Amino acid sequence: MSRMMITASNTMDQLQKQLDIISSNIANSQTTGYKSKNVSFSELMYQQFNNQSGIENEVGRLTPGGIRQGSGARIGQVQTNLSQGAVTDTGRQLDFALTKADQFFKVLVPNGNTIQVQYTRDGAFYLSPMNNNEMALVTSDGYQVLDEQNNPIIINGNVSELTVNQSGQLSVVNTDGQTEQFTLGVVQVHNPNALMNTGNNLLAIPDAFAGQEADILTNLEGAGRQQVGIKQGALEQSNVDISVEMTNLMQTQRAYQFQSRAVTLSDQMQGLINGIR
Repeated sequence: MSRMMITASNTMDQLQKQLDIISSNIANSQTTGYKSKNVSFSELMYQQFNNQSGIENEVGRLTPGGIRQGSGARIGQVQTNLSQGAVTDTGRQLDFALTKADQFFKVLVPNGNTIQVQYTRDGAFYLSPMNNNEMALVTSDGYQVLDEQNNPIIINGNVSELTVNQSGQLSVVNTDGQTEQFTLGVVQVHNPNALMNTGNNLLAIPDAFAGQEADILTNLEGAGRQQVGIKQGALEQSNVDISVEMTNLMQTQRAYQFQSRAVTLSDQMQGLINGIR
């Protein structure tokens, strides 16, 4: 296999991963609270050929001396774009939109034989009946929503009125006229690229970063609640820009075609060489 073929095939593999990420962005363009992913590439290891007899022969040269022959490109980083999506009014009591770009709700998600705190921007919540005439505040997938102390929000009795202020203080009035107060659990993320996408529009802290939560996010409680921004009766839309994603898709497809053509040409060249007797 020629070096040109190896270089092209290495790059094609990484371009396919970029296509998968772009496809995911487009598929989730209508997903509530979805944050798009951006891909950046870096060069794989290259080989340096020093073909000059001396630097004095390269007077005025601005680039490094010699010839560099690379071995392809790879995805250097996949970054999560935390920019704020459009907030759309729904008029529904259990729809909560986060109005600060780096904040997430906390939810409780089964993870194998354990349960794990994970994070989402999707504020379309529901009330799920439980035993003893109780109602749990849950996501559209049935995961329990947590308060600032990581306790599930459980409401007693049937709800007649539910309101949330800007700082996430939840007031619930049941049909008996009794009032309960809760505080929606919200975190502020400092390093979104350290979080792992677990599906269902959820993010989690990987096991490799266990014990380093303070470097990734801050649990907003106490005086920190003043930083929370929540709007009731509204939902945040995806921040995916379809025009940008389609442009990236076409550019990536053309780059893939170029590398594929390089493989074909390399194969034809080897065929010609092998045919010489």
